[in-house]
Amino acid sequence: MNDSTLKSDLLLLLTAAIWGFAFVAQRVGMEHVGPFTFNGIRFALGSLSLVPLLFWQLNGKPSPLPSAEGFGPALRGGCIAGLFLFTGASLQQVGLVYTTAGNAGFITGLYVVIVPLIGLLFRQRSTAGAWLGAGLAAVGLYFLSVTDQFTIAWGDFLELLGAFFWAGHVLVIGHFSPRVSAIRLAITQFAICSILSLSTATVVETIRLSNILQAAVPILYGGLASVGIAYTLQVVAQKNAHPAHAAILLSLEAVFAAIGGWLMLGEILSVRGLFGCALMLAGMLLSQLWGMVGRRAKLPMT
Repeated sequence: MNDSTLKSDLLLLLTAAIWGFAFVAQRVGMEHVGPFTFNGIRFALGSLSLVPLLFWQLNGKPSPLPSAEGFGPALRGGCIAGLFLFTGASLQQVGLVYTTAGNAGFITGLYVVIVPLIGLLFRQRSTAGAWLGAGLAAVGLYFLSVTDQFTIAWGDFLELLGAFFWAGHVLVIGHFSPRVSAIRLAITQFAICSILSLSTATVVETIRLSNILQAAVPILYGGLASVGIAYTLQVVAQKNAHPAHAAILLSLEAVFAAIGGWLMLGEILSVRGLFGCALMLAGMLLSQLWGMVGRRAKLPMT
């Protein structure tokens, strides 16, 4: 492993840790503000935190002031992506009121299994790894969330529903990212998500400045660290990262969410829950790595 690969792996591990511990921040923040208020301010900060990258994305030098014309395609893509982001983030945030950070992290992570299955609707082929991964993840979800009475906790159900929208968000980003600037697309989708969240908050929640100030640390972490810093680290790291390394390390987000919930919130998973988490993580990794292993195995034969 060369130095650049090791550096990329460490940055990806840090990214996964930041995202994982964000589930803790999201739970703590809602002790003071509602879920839509939290998301609205969080994504507004995230959008603003990426603006400097818009001017420093060319070899660390300031780029020309972006033209209004250049924002047209990004605005269209950002509106669609922002709608999916708003729905997924809202379900995740409301779900965290009723479930643990660890459960939310693992169930949200199922989007990596759901993406190739949704792709079937658009006549995209799914690998055997995608189906095996989905099967493992489904069994793991049963052990983690389904009770002996075959019911699922309300919070876990919301997280599962949100995972489908996170998967849709990945597909939307995959469609638009080759066509527009990644930074412009990110800024726009975060801004749209913020506007939709704050608009909803004004209707269903009571917004008080004193409460926002009490939740300042979790909101700042969720907006600046989880969105601004982690997004930047991911972009930088994946330039030199091995795809398999990236898949494995970013999947550890769910593990860090469980660790954060245990260390900071006193959340404890049962043996049954731990077994379910292990199966879900295995399913996530299998669905991501199957194709990479297949492609590498064919290389000597070409």
